[in-house]
Amino acid sequence: MKTNKLFRNSAIVTAVLASFCCITPVLAVLGGLSGAASTFSFLEPLRPYLIIFTVVVLGFAFYNAYKSQKQNEINCDCEEENTKYKNFLNSKTFLWIVTVVVVVLITFPYYSKVFFPVVQNKVHANSNQITQAKIEIEGMSCPTCEQSINYALKSEKGVLGAESSYKTGIAYVKYDDTKVKPEQLKKAIEEKVGYKVASVKTVNGNKNK
Repeated sequence: MKTNKLFRNSAIVTAVLASFCCITPVLAVLGGLSGAASTFSFLEPLRPYLIIFTVVVLGFAFYNAYKSQKQNEINCDCEEENTKYKNFLNSKTFLWIVTVVVVVLITFPYYSKVFFPVVQNKVHANSNQITQAKIEIEGMSCPTCEQSINYALKSEKGVLGAESSYKTGIAYVKYDDTKVKPEQLKKAIEEKVGYKVASVKTVNGNKNK
């Protein structure tokens, strides 16, 4: 049972590490923890390996928990149960609870958007006032990063819409240039989320740093 406990603990640790890079952007933009998003971004390249390791470790834990025991092991277990209360932390039930927690952590990027409230900016602007900006961002590593940046941008007064991609590291923003400026968009990303903005370019080619 000690071996199984080690497997369970290892699975939880690696699952937490695998999800840190995805959870921190949410904490940064919703919890006001500026800079938290980029703190664990270095873990993103390791995420696939951490997930594989977690699955393997849980596999061994389930194997040990459900494998057929030798008669002498069964006898020892019976004697131990007669003299000592069975610890819940060593039970199969707890192993299943750990498994559920691990799954919730690992799949976080796929449901993280539910944590972001819908932002509806009622902006009345004519076509001459609407501008689109292309923002190059450093440090995005997963879908959660996209959700965090989109939310930070849409929270700015004057922004009509925002779409970002962690694969390209680019966000496109439509905004009323009489109410918000590119410098404010850059500030929203860097201060609210914690990622560095490499450049902001408007559709007509003007560049603002």
